[in-house]
Amino acid sequence: MKVRHLTVGQAVVEFLIAQQSERDGVTQPFFQGVFGIFGHGNVAGLGEALLAARDRVRFYLPRNEQAMVHTAAAFAKMRNRLQTFACTSSIGPGATNMLTAAAGATINRLPVLLLPGDIFATRRAAPVLQQLESSSSLDVSVNDCFKPVSTFWDRINRPEQLAPSLVEAMRVLTSPAETGAVTLALPQDVQADAWDFPEELFETRTWHVLRGRADAARLDEAAAWLKSSQRPFIIAGGGVIYSDACDALRRFVERTGIAVADTQAGKGVLPFDHPQSAGAVGVTGTPTANRLARDADVVLVIGSRLSDFTTASNTAFASPHVRFVSINVTELDAYKRRAMPLVGDARATLEELEPRTTGYRVSDDYARQLRAWKAEWEGETDRLFHSSGSRDVPTQAEVIGVLSETLNPRDVIVCAAGSLPGDLHKLWRIRDTKGYHLEYGYSCMGYEIAGGLGVKLAAPDRDVFVLVGDGSYLMMAQELVTAIQEGLKITVVLFDNRGFSSIGGLSESVGCEGFGTEYRRRTGSGELDGEYVDVDFVANAASLGAKAIKAADAESLRRAIADARASRETTVIVVPVDRNARVGGYESWWDVPVAETSTLESVRDARANYDTARRRQRHLL
Repeated sequence: MKVRHLTVGQAVVEFLIAQQSERDGVTQPFFQGVFGIFGHGNVAGLGEALLAARDRVRFYLPRNEQAMVHTAAAFAKMRNRLQTFACTSSIGPGATNMLTAAAGATINRLPVLLLPGDIFATRRAAPVLQQLESSSSLDVSVNDCFKPVSTFWDRINRPEQLAPSLVEAMRVLTSPAETGAVTLALPQDVQADAWDFPEELFETRTWHVLRGRADAARLDEAAAWLKSSQRPFIIAGGGVIYSDACDALRRFVERTGIAVADTQAGKGVLPFDHPQSAGAVGVTGTPTANRLARDADVVLVIGSRLSDFTTASNTAFASPHVRFVSINVTELDAYKRRAMPLVGDARATLEELEPRTTGYRVSDDYARQLRAWKAEWEGETDRLFHSSGSRDVPTQAEVIGVLSETLNPRDVIVCAAGSLPGDLHKLWRIRDTKGYHLEYGYSCMGYEIAGGLGVKLAAPDRDVFVLVGDGSYLMMAQELVTAIQEGLKITVVLFDNRGFSSIGGLSESVGCEGFGTEYRRRTGSGELDGEYVDVDFVANAASLGAKAIKAADAESLRRAIADARASRETTVIVVPVDRNARVGGYESWWDVPVAETSTLESVRDARANYDTARRRQRHLL
């Protein structure tokens, strides 16, 4: 057997270079590079290997370990999970900084390889700097925290353990059904140890991303359900986009006339003006989609995990006889809501389902109602886009309206947390399948700018616009420096509402008066009820190297966008917005429990409303 005498760190890097993915005849490198911040735990192992191989694998230096995993996940999302990055950190806080983003990648079913440094496998120097000590076991480190948020996890305590673990990691990373964050904990002494690895480990290996096929009998039964339905409805999730099934879905609905609503991850499966597009569904949905969901007798769910925001906490589907058909690559999702499970790839399954529904089309009444509701919603959207009135600053909806009117179809907007995702889901007039990039499975504050970098890396030919609230910006603005370092031009539109407006609104809805959600100074009363803390975001962004502009109204925002587009620099546009001018919900409800007892009258009133609303909730197991 031919062998190569390499350190574990060198073997990992050589293996990463050799991995490829393939789907539908298109083959490409699976890893586009490695993100890392060096410290003890990876500087002498993986650090040495990456230095030696720098002409064959690109290394990226971020400013925060959490951010680099967000960037890798965003890249993977933009590339339909067919490519990603590896991320390496030191031991201790460097490793645990990645935990939040690892959870986000797994929840959003996005492949990312994590390579945290770990404590000494030999234990000769124990306890080492930053080591967590446990009286119950000597085999515990902070990297054990990655177990529940990883789809595969292993610790490499001996060099000979590496090969099978790397292969299994790749199997999971390239599996549409199992993918997520994969963690290989690498003790710092083992990274530097050398061993005779089999040469075949470093040969080019192509991982075929297969299109699983649903059971034929289930397909026949599902088609019969659809052909007998009077009020069918389709919910399209991210799985439609990841499987490149948008064209197949479009053909299916144009022939049948069935309306399509989209989740946050699925927005873009149809352009907003397509006759069968009902827009967003659920808590952040349009009245068009939520009325269709309310009345539906058969719901075809494609590539969605049916979170509470999609189902309006199980209040969206009011028909007592509603039935579900679910197309999904994972059984976990396909069986939800007692659905008829079509376990398979979205595109392949739609292509096999369509001929089975030949001859079926929705009624004329259904089609007329869909057109009327769509027209009603477009009118409401236009009203919200021009709702500023006599206010001193624009509303958030007005800013979204300016962006919607100004941006090009192929531009990409990136967002993740706060009130913006809800407003964007309802209001954004999507025109391109990849033009809407929302991280909403975890809705992680701080994702936005880091995610924007991942999108730009994945689509360098597109202009990327990061939409972020001031609260989220303050959590992870430093990745602007990474953008500038790498020459990656992004445009950040910063919505300044002086605090956490989204949670402020939620707090008010549960009777808690917006407590603890505004950036106010502490006063002599001991409360945070003083003047607003003014943050000069323009100066802050400029200090990080970005071009910074303040836009106080719609017209200055249009000029700033034009200026940013013409510039080669990363630009931050700061827009003050009215904190209290929110876009409400439309025929939907979100289950956020209210205190059952309270001395506050506002809470007692909110609880009464909560008890009333909860009666609509169904237990669809």
